[in-house]
Amino acid sequence: MPNKVLLIEDNVIISKSIEQKLKSELYDVKSVFNGEDAITQYDKDKYDVVLLDLMLPKVSGEDVLKHIRSKGDTPVIIISTKDTDVEKAINLGLGADDYVVKPFSMLELLARVKALLRRSKHHEEKPKQALYEFNDITVNLNTFQVKKAGEPLELTLKEFEILKLLLTHPDQTFSKQEMYRKIWNEEYYFNDNVINVYIRRLRKKIEEDPSNPKIVVTMWGFGYKLGQIDIK
Repeated sequence: MPNKVLLIEDNVIISKSIEQKLKSELYDVKSVFNGEDAITQYDKDKYDVVLLDLMLPKVSGEDVLKHIRSKGDTPVIIISTKDTDVEKAINLGLGADDYVVKPFSMLELLARVKALLRRSKHHEEKPKQALYEFNDITVNLNTFQVKKAGEPLELTLKEFEILKLLLTHPDQTFSKQEMYRKIWNEEYYFNDNVINVYIRRLRKKIEEDPSNPKIVVTMWGFGYKLGQIDIK
C-alpha cells in the first residue's frame, strides 16, 4: 500500500504543486487548507507522515502540531517561511521531526519525506532488548520508552534517535557531521543550528542540569559522546 501523507498548506498553488509531485511518486495524499480541517482530518484517518505549514487560518500550525503529538508520534515535516519559526516549534517541544523553508525545491521536499519515512520504519523495528539507566533516567530501546524518575518523557523521533545513537556507541565521540549523516540520513551542509537545537532540547528533557550535562556530553572540538552510564 502507498504511504499516506496529510498535507496541511493554506496556499492553494503551493499545495497543488506538492500534491502533484507526491502523487507522481505514488504517495496517497490528502490536502487540507486550514488548521481546523487539519485536526478533523488527522483524527479521521491514519497517516505515515504529515507536511505542516505553520502559518494557517482558523487554528495555528503550532496548535495543530500539539494536537498531533497528543495523539501519537506520526512524523511531521514543518513547512515554513523562516528558520526562526522552525526553531521556535522545536524549542517549544512541539515535536517537529524535520523542516523545509520556503522557497524550496520539490526534489528537496521529496528527499526529506523519503528519509523521514525510512527513519520512521527503522524506528519501529525492535532492537535487541536493552535497558539503560543513568541516575533517574531509564531508556528502554526495545519499547522506545524513556522515563525520568519513573515518569514517561515525550521525545521526538530525532531526539530519541540521537539518544539511541549515543547509548549504543558508548565509547565513541560523534562529530556533528557524523551525527547528522546517521540521524538525518543525508549529507551535512555545515548547518550547526539543526544539531544544536535538538541537542539542547534533548538535554532539557533528560539532564538534571542541562547547563552541566552528564548524559549527552560535549567533547569540545570533536563532538558529542555518552557520559558514564550503567547498562542493566
